Amino acid sequence: MPLSIFGFKALWSPYFIGVLVFLTVVYFLVTVTWRKDFKVSEPLKKSEAIYFILAMIVLYIIKGSPVDLLGHIMFTVHMTQMAFLLLLVPIFLIKGIPWWVWSVVVNAPVVRKIFKVLTQPLVAIFVFIALFSFYHIPSVFDTIKLDETLHGLYTFILFLSAVFMYWPLFNKVDGQHQLKPLYKIVYIIGNAVLITPACALIIFAPNPMYATYTDADVWLKAMELCVPKSTLSGLSLSGPELFSSMSALSDQQVGGILMKIIQEIIFIVALVGIFRNWWNSERKDPDEITAKSLKEFQEKAVYK
Repeated sequence: MPLSIFGFKALWSPYFIGVLVFLTVVYFLVTVTWRKDFKVSEPLKKSEAIYFILAMIVLYIIKGSPVDLLGHIMFTVHMTQMAFLLLLVPIFLIKGIPWWVWSVVVNAPVVRKIFKVLTQPLVAIFVFIALFSFYHIPSVFDTIKLDETLHGLYTFILFLSAVFMYWPLFNKVDGQHQLKPLYKIVYIIGNAVLITPACALIIFAPNPMYATYTDADVWLKAMELCVPKSTLSGLSLSGPELFSSMSALSDQQVGGILMKIIQEIIFIVALVGIFRNWWNSERKDPDEITAKSLKEFQEKAVYK
């Protein structure tokens, strides 16, 4: 059955397009037109603009295009959405927003305290893993998927936790938590290990776990998050099996596998980038690095 039966609004989310366009306009106004109003600023870099635009494009694809509708029909697509939303978009935003804009944001009175606590590496990684794992408990997952407000709120909190998790790896704001290259590598590997149990639970479960993808009545209720009730009431639908030949269990297993594969690819790319930057910095001025290391050694020796 074609997805077109759900209508243009459900398929293409025109209001969401408007929100993303508005955010993009504000981004360029702040970073280009109003840049001189900041006490400290730098010209917008081409790479920063590209990262931000990529974030907006990926956000629209996963949350505004027909992919979002498919995510309510197939668990596989939903997990793919979550992988890109939580593991890729935060990187683009952190790297796309200039450090001097981030500095104003994170040093705001209330925000400063939140960032100070939640971006500590160990806190950040465990909060993200805890929220991610809790979300995929079947009873919790189904409850969240049936309430529009709860779904939006939890998704936003989970996304923020992903930003906090990546913050020590990619931020360039003075005074913020920043890991050394070796610690960054350990941090990423640790994240990959800790996220595995949640994915394994989904992949190796003997039966389908989520009613929002298996029970027709519950599924129809969950579809109201992206399809108007008036449209759904005029359709005769028995369940998500109308749109996919994949069994519910296979759909669930493939979804867990895709989440893990996408996570591994993103983390491997991040590791390669970190290692490359580390290698280049080590080769840039070996004499200076040697002198710095010798100085640190001498200071420790004196202290002892």
